[in-house]
Amino acid sequence: MTSRPEPGPAPGRPSDPSLSAIMSERRRLINLAYRLLGSLAEAEDVVQETYARWYAMSREQQEAIRSPGAWLSRVAGRICFDILGSARARRERYVGEWIPEPLPEPAEWGDGRLETDPADRVTLDESVSMAFLVVLESMTPAERVAFVLHDVFRYPFAEVAETVGRSPAACRQLATSARRRIRAAQAPVTPAAGQAGIVRDFKEAWEAKDINALIALLDPDATVIADGGGIVSAELHPIEGGERVAQVFIDVAGKAPGLTVLERTVNGQPGLVAQLDGVTVVVVAFDVEGDRVKHIWAVRNPEKLRPWTQ
Repeated sequence: MTSRPEPGPAPGRPSDPSLSAIMSERRRLINLAYRLLGSLAEAEDVVQETYARWYAMSREQQEAIRSPGAWLSRVAGRICFDILGSARARRERYVGEWIPEPLPEPAEWGDGRLETDPADRVTLDESVSMAFLVVLESMTPAERVAFVLHDVFRYPFAEVAETVGRSPAACRQLATSARRRIRAAQAPVTPAAGQAGIVRDFKEAWEAKDINALIALLDPDATVIADGGGIVSAELHPIEGGERVAQVFIDVAGKAPGLTVLERTVNGQPGLVAQLDGVTVVVVAFDVEGDRVKHIWAVRNPEKLRPWTQ
């Protein structure tokens, strides 16, 4: 991830006395854009563009805005909405499966700029779990924006309507449709300690190349989806069935005898990171239902692993 200059007044322009108030919105904007796009790199670009539009206005125009924070969020949301409209076409050209960019625990982020700038960190909660983001990916852009703005960030439908370009009533229906998708995909929540224990057992079985132990930890209908982005090798289609999924991990371990597997927090949930010679080569997120692993997402695309690079 490249380091970008901080937004601010144009050269020669008087310093804005409300700069600190405007910049305090940065974390909220990063959080909003990441949930809408599933990409930290794209979220940062959106925030930069949002601030550029603010500073492109005259001081009089800025002072006429009653709530700068709401204005910034609305503009960021609209930029994301436009990006989502073109994302489907880009995803169709993507090599293999597309998985949202995985995020580490803030304390584990390897990028020096991110370690020292808390305003750039995404707040990790259930709304950034990989399972949740994957469901968001199944929504239309309008559903996704309406749901995230209203249900996650608590913006009233009148403001959501300005972002989406629909009536408040239409946005209410969009959010309702999105909630149905979320409910249909949700499984009973496994306590965090239970998830961590299952992921730890999976790690140990993977390291031991114990296929029977892996099968015992996997739901019979388990799936694994890998994302190499056409840059590195990865399965191009989902692998279904506990036995087949277990065999995939055994094969990976056999092809990479020097693989080191570490327990890490992935998007706020227990996950695994695999390294070769100290370099992260895959980040694995899990969806645990009861005492079995139901879904696995393995991100190999190096462009999506930059926050994990030491």
